[in-house]
Order: sequence, then C-alpha cells, then structure tokens
Amino acid sequence: MPHPYSHALKAHSDSSSEGIRLQKVLAQAGYGSRRKCEEMITSGRVEVDGELATELGTRVDPAKQDIRVDGSRVHIHDKYVTLALNKPRRVLSTMSDPKGRYTLADIIGDKYQRIFHMGRLDYDSEGLILMTNDGELAQHVMHPKYEVEKTYIATVEGHIGGNVCRRLVRQGVQLDDGWIKFDHCAILDQSRDRSVVKVVIHSGKNRIVRRVFDAVGFPVKRLMRVQIGPIKLGEVKPGSYRVLSETEVKSLEQEVGL
Repeated sequence: MPHPYSHALKAHSDSSSEGIRLQKVLAQAGYGSRRKCEEMITSGRVEVDGELATELGTRVDPAKQDIRVDGSRVHIHDKYVTLALNKPRRVLSTMSDPKGRYTLADIIGDKYQRIFHMGRLDYDSEGLILMTNDGELAQHVMHPKYEVEKTYIATVEGHIGGNVCRRLVRQGVQLDDGWIKFDHCAILDQSRDRSVVKVVIHSGKNRIVRRVFDAVGFPVKRLMRVQIGPIKLGEVKPGSYRVLSETEVKSLEQEVGL
C-alpha cells in the first residue's frame, strides 16, 4: 500500500528544481553507488521529513531536511567543494612526491580534506585541473564513458598549415596505442618558426596532444589546457585556484550524467 503522503512528496519533486537529487545525497553519504541508492528509494526504504520518498526525481536540501534510510538518520558529509586550479609547468599532478618536488598540494595547502584531482597534466604542461572531494563526481568526470571534451592551446614548432589541422580532425593519426583524431583544430597565430593552435579532444590518454603533433612533425613547445567540459580556466593565475560556483558544478554534473 502506498504511503498516504507519498503523493505530496511526488508533487513537490515535480514542481521544484531546487535542492539535490535524493539518490545523489545518499550516494555522497556512503550508501553505495547511485544505482544502488535509486533501488533503495524505489523499494520504499527512504523517508524525507517523515514522508516516504519513492520518486527518483525527488530533490532535497540535506542541510534542512530530515532524511532517513530504514528509519536511521542519514548523516551528510561536510559540504563538497570543486576547484579549478591553474597548474604551472614543472608541477606534478599529484598530492605528494617522495622526491620533494612541487605538487598540487603545495598550491591548495591543507584547507580542504580528502580532496583529489580529476585527471592529470604532464610535468611540462600547464593549465586547468579540476579538484574535488566529491568522489562520485570525480568518478564520472574521469570515466571514458562520458568523454568530457578538453580544450588546449598548443604552441608548436614550425609553420603548420590548415591542411594539417583538417587532417587531424577528419582522418587523425595512428599512434602506438591506436588511431586518434582531434574534435576541433584551429590556427590562432603564426610566425615563420612557430604556430599557436587551439585543440579540442575527448581522449584522456597520457600526453595525447603532444604525441599527435609529434607524429605529424610539429613538436609542442608549450601546452596549456584552458577548458574541461563546460568549465573554463578563466582568469585564474598560475599556481592558484578558484572555487567553482554552484551553477558551474551543476553544469559539470549534467555533462557527466549526474
């Protein structure tokens, strides 16, 4: 028999875009994967403010509402935070290094607990790295299934032609680990001995942009990542970071199916 108040909660979830989806709150609180949390909701094990919640569209405010699973109160972790960090060259995309080299932890300090990076940049590359303490978000951003676009500005040796850019988009090149194509390639600036190129690519393979340009005879002299999905680096100076707005985090979640 349906709970006498379940219809009221359903109406609330349909008409409100405020709050966080209930299954995401449960996943963040440690009740398992999002799918497992959805099954808990649909099987009638979850209550919000004393009302049975069986609709997956239900949105809640965990700071203000009483959420319970099998009658036990759900304890929400500390507020999640996501950062856009501008990694300088010669900084490791790690949180520690036994050799004492400069790492991401040296940039963000100890203000945030259990925070980690979503993806990497090689030692000599620079630009945007996303960091978060939201494990589910990180898992989705880094999963190949969601193929998040990444935008780079590459300065390469030589005067690259438009035909090369078109080839890298339409045909691609064969590397040791398979064929790879750019999603977009545009020449931004050129001189006799160098070219500045904007590249968009889905692949997160190691040193992929450098390897592609090497394969066509235009070694990369400088590489900077300026955008991941909908998140832009913006005016963040090298060696510093900014906290993403709620709107930015929601746009990133939508990009990766959360």
